[in-house]
Amino acid sequence: MKIYKKIVYDKYDNIIEEDSYEYEGPLALADPVTAGFTAAMGVAQYKQQGAIGKYNQANANRNALVAEQEGEQIQRQAEFDIARFDQQFRQAEGTVAVSLSKSGVVVGSGSAARIAMANAMEAQMQRNVTQYNADIGTSRKMEEANFSRIAGKMARQQARLAQISTIANTGTSLLKMNPAKTNNNIGYNQNNVNAGIRSNEDDF
Repeated sequence: MKIYKKIVYDKYDNIIEEDSYEYEGPLALADPVTAGFTAAMGVAQYKQQGAIGKYNQANANRNALVAEQEGEQIQRQAEFDIARFDQQFRQAEGTVAVSLSKSGVVVGSGSAARIAMANAMEAQMQRNVTQYNADIGTSRKMEEANFSRIAGKMARQQARLAQISTIANTGTSLLKMNPAKTNNNIGYNQNNVNAGIRSNEDDF
């Protein structure tokens, strides 16, 4: 029977490269139908685990990208709010100046100057608060994005560990099919058997 050390698939699942050898040890004595089915199931499970890992990581990365975009939107909204506030503040300043002039107060001196300074300080405080809140919101979104990417990497790593377990379990199952359970079985190498269900690293 043929044991594969390496199988490389293209994106259409066609084999474009393989490294194999003919195995004539005790595993070859197993029922070929049962052994083939077991190996095929192992390969299917291996690929499914890899696909799930890739999907979970891709989904986590998409969530991270959405969070980053939301963080950018928070900053743009803050810029808009501050610009709108400045426009309203200038209108209010003009209204106050007209009112003071009608009252006979000289704009830019005395009490009028103090009023203008107090209003300017309040306006700057309002700008600072708006920007601070935006920075906090953006920071939280960036942190959310970072955690999402970390979760994606962990999901991919868990899939890889599951694939390793599948390789080992499939190799063990194939070994148990050997009808000659003696210590004289020569030529069996579980690493070679396990390698039979390995594909290229893209499956990880």
